[in-house]
Amino acid sequence: MPPDLLRPDIVVPVLMYCALLWWVGRSLSWTARLATAAVTFALIICVVLVERGWR
Repeated sequence: MPPDLLRPDIVVPVLMYCALLWWVGRSLSWTARLATAAVTFALIICVVLVERGWR
């Protein structure tokens, strides 16, 4: 894995999003959990692309 992907400014938000997803998803059905996970990971990808300048 390239060292660029292991930078703390990328890893920490991803871990925090996963923790938030777990916290919110505890009372949701499985389909709602999957939808929430898909939206969350799409937001993560958008944030990373914007921070990197669409390279």
